[in-house]
Amino acid sequence: MSQESSEPRRVRGAGVREDQQGGRSTDRVEQDLPEGDADVFVELWAEAKVYYLASVFPRYGSPAWIALHPDDPRRLAAVLHAAEMWRKYGDEDNLLAWFRDASRARPPLAEARTRAELDEAAKPKPPHQLRATPGWPPIRIPGQPGRYLRYTEGRAAA
Repeated sequence: MSQESSEPRRVRGAGVREDQQGGRSTDRVEQDLPEGDADVFVELWAEAKVYYLASVFPRYGSPAWIALHPDDPRRLAAVLHAAEMWRKYGDEDNLLAWFRDASRARPPLAEARTRAELDEAAKPKPPHQLRATPGWPPIRIPGQPGRYLRYTEGRAAA
């Protein structure tokens, strides 16, 4: 198609690939491209890459970013940076809220209980009394080799 045509070029994506979850997705979406040479897009991308690598661009969505001309490569560099930060860390506000919560001073766990409750919890508990149960096999008595606790009808009544 020549550049003198009045209709915009269209890009069609016929390529289909499998994504990470095993589903299928298309590589491209059909869209209108503005008139112009492909070199303009390549140049914009290359300049944006230079600004991105040099970190010379305003923060995405800031008043300085909004004031940039749409064709300014610093605008694209800021968008690339924001997309990369989103990919790595997700929503910035949620991340900052998580950091604030994680670094918040908390009272010691011991202060959640009274001294009497802590003293009661520290007292030794009485040993567990073994009981034979109907239908279960004999229980070996700890510390007494060869002795087993067996269920008998006479003991059940006692």
